[in-house]
Amino acid sequence: MSDKPIVAIVDAYSSARYLAPAFQERGYDCLHVRSVADPNPAYARSYRPGDFVAEIVHEGDVEVTVKAIAQYAPVCLIPGTESGVEMADVLSEALGVRTNGTERSSARRDKHRMLETVRAAGVPTARQLLATDLDALMDWYGDAGGKVVLKPLSSAGNDGIHFCDTADEVRAAFHALIGTDSALGEENRAALAQEYLVGGEYLVNTVSLDGQHHVTDIWRMHHMSANGVHDLGASAQLLPRHGADQDALADYTFEVLDALGLRNGPAHSEVKLTPNGPRLIETAARMCGADLHLPVAAAIGSSQVEWTVDAYVEPERFLERWVSGYELVRHAGLVNMSCPAEGTLRGYPKMADLRGMDSFHDLLLNVRPGERIHRTIDDWTYPMRVYLVHETESVVLHDIMTARHLDGDGFYDVES
Repeated sequence: MSDKPIVAIVDAYSSARYLAPAFQERGYDCLHVRSVADPNPAYARSYRPGDFVAEIVHEGDVEVTVKAIAQYAPVCLIPGTESGVEMADVLSEALGVRTNGTERSSARRDKHRMLETVRAAGVPTARQLLATDLDALMDWYGDAGGKVVLKPLSSAGNDGIHFCDTADEVRAAFHALIGTDSALGEENRAALAQEYLVGGEYLVNTVSLDGQHHVTDIWRMHHMSANGVHDLGASAQLLPRHGADQDALADYTFEVLDALGLRNGPAHSEVKLTPNGPRLIETAARMCGADLHLPVAAAIGSSQVEWTVDAYVEPERFLERWVSGYELVRHAGLVNMSCPAEGTLRGYPKMADLRGMDSFHDLLLNVRPGERIHRTIDDWTYPMRVYLVHETESVVLHDIMTARHLDGDGFYDVES
């Protein structure tokens, strides 16, 4: 048993692997809680057991898990990845530590209930239908017409999203979803159908403390049509905190967080800025993935990771600064490299050109030579993410375009 105060983290996978080292820098040890015995392999391989004094595996009995965690007397318990959100609500409430509670927990995970809860609070949202029956779905589509989106009720990483322009595509998407498992291993017993929102997509990352919300970073997303996917996330640019669009997005996001009862901890919100104003795509009650905090910290000085640590173990520091917006010391960008082929990766012939860009900062390599590479169709199949940071905005934008030019045929040496 550690002689330091303990922070418990549920499912510290993916980008949440950076939380434990950040708490350790402030003098805390960390306890890992695994929400299921066998997590998604894409999550499991990012787990760093050396960052934790112990691990507790939840095997179905909440009371047993609470008793096991209580022996470590954690000062807080927080979710890591999406799979740990609801379990963290249950455990933190039971332990009596800072929590978002369980009352609206399902609305923070179930995407249909999420939008219905937000709409009931008077916040504008997209038109939608919870579809368990194809006939009802086609009746709804007949009234809506045009482009719609079908997706799982509860998943992550843009898993299972279908953009449909015709009745035949709606039918095909419904059949492709129903009865299959989501990326989080949950059976899709229904599909969520929503009107397609026209407008730019933005990422609004926040950290909250007892209902006081702070925006840590705002990104403008760039999409492209590739590999049969209509809206594949191609790149993104970090925006200044303030501006007409950013202020509207932040105010709207705060209303969403309040509606969902998300009073504590990090949140990652995806919002479309339509001609009628901001509209929610979805909010996740955990920190942003894709290691996006790395370029944020380099460009701003602190990221969602540091703000999350402040909220839970140094609340006075959080409250001293939460109202102030961030300043861009440097500009930042992200490029999702998108593979057009599938097979065994032999190498990246143009990697030196990529690393030689003026604003190159770092990269997250998801597929290494000798491993299986897939055609990129969602967040799970990007072979790498490239992070750009530079004092000059035009250099970052130039390198985003250069990376897009390098990507595709010739960037990947793949044995089919």
